[in-house]
Formats: sequence, C-alpha cells, structure tokens
Amino acid sequence: MPHTASGSPESPQPPEPAEPSGPPPEVLIAAGVLRGRREAGTAVFRGIPYALPPVGALRFAAPRPAHGWGGVRNAVSYGPPPPQAGVFGMADLARGTPGDDWLTVNVWTPAHDPGAGLPVMVWIQGGAYEIGMSGLPEYDGGRLAREGGVVVVTFNYRVGMEGFAQIEGAPANRGLLDQILALQWVHDNVEAFGGDSDQVTVFGQSAGGGSIAALLATDRASGLFRRAVVQSAPCTFFTPELAADIGAACAAELGLRPTVADLSGVAPHDLTAAGDAVGTRSERRASRWGLPAHRQILFSPVVDGELLPVTPWQALADGAARDIALLVGHAHDEHRLFTAVNGLLGEVTAEQASAALDVYAPGPDGARRYRDALPKASEEELYELVHADWLFRMPTLHLALAQAAAGGRAYVYELTWPAPGMGGALGACHGLDVPLVFGNLDRGQPALLIGEAPTAEAEAVSAHMRAAWTAFAAHGAPGWPPYDTDGRLVRLFDAQPDVVADPQEASRLLWQHHVFPALPLLDG
Repeated sequence: MPHTASGSPESPQPPEPAEPSGPPPEVLIAAGVLRGRREAGTAVFRGIPYALPPVGALRFAAPRPAHGWGGVRNAVSYGPPPPQAGVFGMADLARGTPGDDWLTVNVWTPAHDPGAGLPVMVWIQGGAYEIGMSGLPEYDGGRLAREGGVVVVTFNYRVGMEGFAQIEGAPANRGLLDQILALQWVHDNVEAFGGDSDQVTVFGQSAGGGSIAALLATDRASGLFRRAVVQSAPCTFFTPELAADIGAACAAELGLRPTVADLSGVAPHDLTAAGDAVGTRSERRASRWGLPAHRQILFSPVVDGELLPVTPWQALADGAARDIALLVGHAHDEHRLFTAVNGLLGEVTAEQASAALDVYAPGPDGARRYRDALPKASEEELYELVHADWLFRMPTLHLALAQAAAGGRAYVYELTWPAPGMGGALGACHGLDVPLVFGNLDRGQPALLIGEAPTAEAEAVSAHMRAAWTAFAAHGAPGWPPYDTDGRLVRLFDAQPDVVADPQEASRLLWQHHVFPALPLLDG
C-alpha cells in the first residue's frame, strides 16, 4: 500500500527552541493579524485556518474559506490533523490532538517583509490518500526556508473517507478541493510573509505527488502555481464507479448507505476505522476492484468528469500544463520499504515474483517480457521492480514524457543514494527523498532510513537536492538540462551526483505503450 515513509507516531508539535530576544513576529493578512515565533533565523506561523472546520453542516462538503478574527491571533502551534487511518499509529496520533479545525496552513519565512518577493514552495504531503498531517517533524520547513531563501508553506487536507470516498450527495475529490483552497489562500496572503504570489511552486511526494499531478489536470487550479515538483507519484486514479463501490463497502461496514445523510452522523474516527477494516480484506475483492485491491488501496483521486475531466497523463499530453515548469522523479528502490514492511526482505519466492509479474506487468505477455529484458535479475529484484514500475516509477516518468510531447518543459531525476539505515537494506527507498529535500535528517521517521546520526554523505546529498529544488522554485531550472526524447537526460542524486542518459531504459521500453487509465470497476 503506497504509504509514505513519513508516518512516524511522534508528537506533531515542534520542538521548543530558545526564543530570541525581541518581540515575536506579526503579519497582517486578509483575515486579521497573526503573531508567530522566531526559530533559528526564520519567522514561523502555524495553525492558520484557511477553511471553516468541515464538520456539522459542512461535513463532506466542498471547503469554505475561513472567517476573519478581531485582535491578534496566536499562530504558534499546528492545528489538529484530519482523521487518519490506523497505519503507523496515525489514528492514535490524530486523536491525541483534539479539535475539528483540521484545515490549517503553516508558514516559514526568512524575511516576513511584504516587499521581499521571495519564491514560495508549498508542500503537499503523501500518505496513500488516507493518512497525512502537516505537523509531523520531518515536514518542518525551517531549514529549507532559511538556507534556500524561500517561503515554505505546509497544510492539512482531508484524507480517507472524509476527503476521497465517493459519497452520494457530496462532491468528489474533497481532498483536492481542500488543496485548491489552500493554494488560493497562499495566492491571496503570501506576500504578507515576504513571498511572491507569482512565484509559487508546489512540491509533494507519493500521494502528495499524485495530488499535484491532479492539480495539473484541473482548470480549478489554474493560475495558483507556476512550477510543480512531483516526487514518486502513484498511478492510482479511480473511475467514479470504482470509487462508489469502495465507498459503499466502507459504509456497509457500519450498516449504512454511502450517503451524506447516513454518514454525516458517524464520528470521524469511527469512519476511518471502517475503512481500515475494509482495507484489510480488500484483496478478496480483486475480481471487482482490480489492481488497487491487491495493494489495499481504497482511496485515490476520482476522474469524475468535473474537477478531473481526464487523467493527468492525458491532460498533460493535451497541453494542460504546457506553461508550467515540471520537475519529476522517483527513488531507485521504490518498493524496498514495502517489501521490508511486509516481512519479505530477502524472502521473496519465485512463486511470489511470478504472481506479481502476472498482475502488474503491462500487456498480455508482460511477465515474459520482464524476464527477457532483465535476464540477470533475481526473483526478488523482479518482484520489487514490477511493483515499483507500476505504482511509482513509470507513472512519474510518463508525466515527463507527456509534458515533453506537448511542448512543455520537464526535468527528471532519480534518487539512487542508498539509505544507511537498517544496515543499508532499504536502498534508495520510497520516502527517502522527503528528509533529504527538507534537510530534516535527524527527526521523525527519517531516523529509520538515515540513522540517528546523519553522516557527512547524507548531509551532502541533502544539500544537493535542496539546492536543486530551491533553484527550480526561484528560476524554473534545477541545474541540469530538460528531458527530451533525444537525450533523455536524468539527474542522479547519489554520493557523487551525475547526469546520465536514460537510466530507466529497460523499464521505459517495457512500459512505453502503456496508458495509465482511470482504474475501473470490474465485472467480478
């Protein structure tokens, strides 16, 4: 299941650094005055509402802008997270921060001068569209803002049943609608924090990267960002029929219908628990739900014909994002983390590899073609690669291919630096890019991947990635040539960074004719 590696069950509240002398920073935005705090060279404002709490009469509704306030509002603590699925202890963590003001933003700025005109980077966290909260310590934007000279914004959006379930009487893709409203808030208010509203870059990983792919495909986000960084985007986009069938199964777990009338009275955490229960049995429904059932994927953006008229790959091929600079990439060993979580590291059998190839390899003869293209690969390597290619690697690369084919500009990277955590067993796994991009190498989940004491090599790889991301945000170019079908140049982030031609050639050729469609409801 495509969770990020950023689901650490730690307190989402920030550390308590010594407050420098002098008054705390204040800004005036459209809703009123905010008072934040100074932390290590940045002014930080947390827990700012961008939408009304989506509860009561607003449960399952499109988000509505937050109201203003009188006086000065303290903005020093993260807002409560939206309800979470149970994986990685996230449901318990969410319950530990009570409140229903789930939809809040956080801002780090090195210069909260309205005239500073700094580039803005807006982070969208991942978590399989069923977990994710902006207050996790690995998403602290202080180092990225301070050393990169950018304004960093993070925010919460609804996930799971609240944000992505297909519910009769509710708009589809409520989590995406939250994201669009948060971006509108950034557009309207970021200049008060020293940012330039015409220089906004969205960046996100896993489901956050998939969300950005969706934002590239919808007219509703037009004009809200200029550049986009898509890290390890999953391929899962659902048809309305598939989403509705999954939503009905989750509601039936509670003896209810998948309607606003039935579900609006259910406590949010009870609703997520129902989704958890269905997820553990989802593989039994593979004959109806297809590929997502094998990965226990219950929630994804829905190609509903309204917010999302087509998939991101089709939208980009049609030129929908031709004027937006795009930076996309993935980790070399995307699936290694999931192999480890499932207890299969070093234990994958030939039967398991063959089953994975039969399910995920593209085309009627995909399993044989994988074995022919990679004759020296072990069974475990084939198992991991076909999972990774289907879910993350090839969907992300195909975004760049579609963008380039439409005359747009795309840059491609691959993270190949192996994480030293767990004795190096995880390689360059899914989620490793998150601490490297933020520079938070010693807090939260990154300690599992990088080790409790980051090495000089880890710091160097992180510095290279942060420099590329912030250069892209500032100038639209990360420091290597754009991707095209002649050179196919890709930046490798490793102990010794390099630019090489077509490092994913074997997989690219295997998937070159595949169209990543909206996943349908089957007849089973």
